[in-house]
Amino acid sequence: MKKTIDYYLSLPYRIEIIPDTAEGGYTACFPDLPGCITCSETMDGIIQNAQDAKKAWLEAALAEGIEISEPSEDDSLTKYSGQFKLRLPKSLHRLLSVHAKEEGISMNQYCIYLLTRNDALKA
Repeated sequence: MKKTIDYYLSLPYRIEIIPDTAEGGYTACFPDLPGCITCSETMDGIIQNAQDAKKAWLEAALAEGIEISEPSEDDSLTKYSGQFKLRLPKSLHRLLSVHAKEEGISMNQYCIYLLTRNDALKA
Protein backbone atom coordinates (compact mmCIF):
# COMPACT_ATOMS: atom_id res chain seq x y z
CA MET A 1 0.00 0.00 0.00
CA LYS A 2 1.39 3.39 -1.00
CA LYS A 3 1.31 5.86 1.88
CA THR A 4 -0.12 9.29 1.15
CA ILE A 5 0.62 12.77 2.45
CA ASP A 6 -2.53 12.53 4.59
CA TYR A 7 -1.20 9.34 6.16
CA TYR A 8 2.10 10.96 7.16
CA LEU A 9 0.41 14.18 8.34
CA SER A 10 -1.77 12.11 10.67
CA LEU A 11 1.27 10.65 12.45
CA PRO A 12 2.41 12.18 15.76
CA TYR A 13 5.85 13.47 14.79
CA ARG A 14 7.69 14.98 17.75
CA ILE A 15 8.43 18.68 17.42
CA GLU A 16 11.20 20.55 19.23
CA ILE A 17 10.80 24.30 19.72
CA ILE A 18 13.87 26.24 20.77
CA PRO A 19 13.89 29.93 21.65
CA ASP A 20 16.61 31.99 19.97
CA THR A 21 18.04 33.86 22.93
CA ALA A 22 20.58 35.73 20.79
CA GLU A 23 18.30 37.23 18.14
CA GLY A 24 14.80 36.54 19.44
CA GLY A 25 12.09 34.36 17.99
CA TYR A 26 11.93 30.59 17.86
CA THR A 27 13.24 27.68 15.83
CA ALA A 28 11.36 24.41 15.40
CA CYS A 29 12.44 21.06 14.01
CA PHE A 30 11.13 17.53 13.71
CA PRO A 31 13.89 15.10 14.80
CA ASP A 32 12.41 12.23 12.76
CA LEU A 33 12.36 14.35 9.57
CA PRO A 34 16.01 15.31 8.91
CA GLY A 35 16.39 18.88 7.74
CA CYS A 36 12.78 19.83 8.49
CA ILE A 37 13.34 23.11 10.30
CA THR A 38 11.69 26.52 10.42
CA CYS A 39 11.66 29.71 12.47
CA SER A 40 9.32 32.50 13.55
CA GLU A 41 9.30 35.65 15.60
CA THR A 42 6.39 34.48 17.80
CA MET A 43 5.30 31.35 19.62
CA ASP A 44 1.99 31.26 17.74
CA GLY A 45 3.85 31.72 14.46
CA ILE A 46 6.30 28.91 15.13
CA ILE A 47 3.50 26.39 15.58
CA GLN A 48 1.91 27.32 12.24
CA ASN A 49 5.29 27.52 10.46
CA ALA A 50 6.28 24.12 11.85
CA GLN A 51 3.11 22.50 10.51
CA ASP A 52 3.66 24.16 7.12
CA ALA A 53 7.32 23.06 7.05
CA LYS A 54 6.38 19.48 7.97
CA LYS A 55 3.81 19.34 5.16
CA ALA A 56 6.24 20.81 2.61
CA TRP A 57 9.01 18.43 3.73
CA LEU A 58 6.72 15.40 3.45
CA GLU A 59 5.40 16.49 0.03
CA ALA A 60 8.95 16.96 -1.29
CA ALA A 61 10.09 13.61 0.12
CA LEU A 62 7.13 11.82 -1.49
CA ALA A 63 7.73 13.58 -4.84
CA GLU A 64 11.44 12.67 -4.80
CA GLY A 65 10.89 9.10 -3.60
CA ILE A 66 12.85 9.73 -0.40
CA GLU A 67 12.17 7.24 2.38
CA ILE A 68 10.11 8.82 5.14
CA SER A 69 10.62 7.54 8.67
CA GLU A 70 7.60 7.19 10.85
CA PRO A 71 7.74 8.74 14.32
CA SER A 72 10.26 6.95 16.49
CA GLU A 73 8.94 4.88 19.32
CA ASP A 74 10.43 6.43 22.41
CA ASP A 75 9.27 4.13 25.20
CA SER A 76 10.56 6.58 27.76
CA LEU A 77 7.86 9.06 26.65
CA THR A 78 4.90 6.68 26.82
CA LYS A 79 4.80 6.80 30.61
CA TYR A 80 4.35 10.58 30.65
CA SER A 81 0.99 12.27 30.10
CA GLY A 82 2.39 15.71 29.31
CA GLN A 83 0.53 17.20 32.25
CA PHE A 84 1.42 18.09 35.80
CA LYS A 85 -0.12 20.34 38.41
CA LEU A 86 1.91 23.08 39.98
CA ARG A 87 0.99 25.21 42.96
CA LEU A 88 2.64 28.60 43.09
CA PRO A 89 2.33 31.82 45.02
CA LYS A 90 -0.46 34.14 43.88
CA SER A 91 2.07 36.88 43.18
CA LEU A 92 4.00 34.63 40.78
CA HIS A 93 0.76 33.48 39.13
CA ARG A 94 -0.14 37.15 38.53
CA LEU A 95 3.33 37.97 37.19
CA LEU A 96 3.29 35.04 34.76
CA SER A 97 -0.19 35.99 33.62
CA VAL A 98 0.83 39.61 32.99
CA HIS A 99 3.94 38.59 31.03
CA ALA A 100 1.97 36.10 28.93
CA LYS A 101 -0.60 38.79 28.11
CA GLU A 102 2.22 41.17 27.08
CA GLU A 103 3.50 38.48 24.69
CA GLY A 104 0.01 37.84 23.34
CA ILE A 105 0.02 34.17 24.30
CA SER A 106 -1.66 32.03 26.92
CA MET A 107 -0.07 31.61 30.31
CA ASN A 108 0.31 27.90 29.50
CA GLN A 109 2.31 28.70 26.34
CA TYR A 110 4.38 31.27 28.24
CA CYS A 111 5.25 28.76 30.98
CA ILE A 112 6.20 26.16 28.36
CA TYR A 113 8.42 28.77 26.71
CA LEU A 114 10.12 29.56 30.05
CA LEU A 115 10.61 25.89 30.89
CA THR A 116 11.97 25.13 27.41
CA ARG A 117 14.33 28.11 27.46
CA ASN A 118 15.76 27.20 30.84
CA ASP A 119 15.91 23.47 30.10
CA ALA A 120 17.85 24.18 26.89
CA LEU A 121 20.57 25.74 29.06
CA LYS A 122 21.08 22.34 30.69
CA ALA A 123 21.57 20.54 27.35
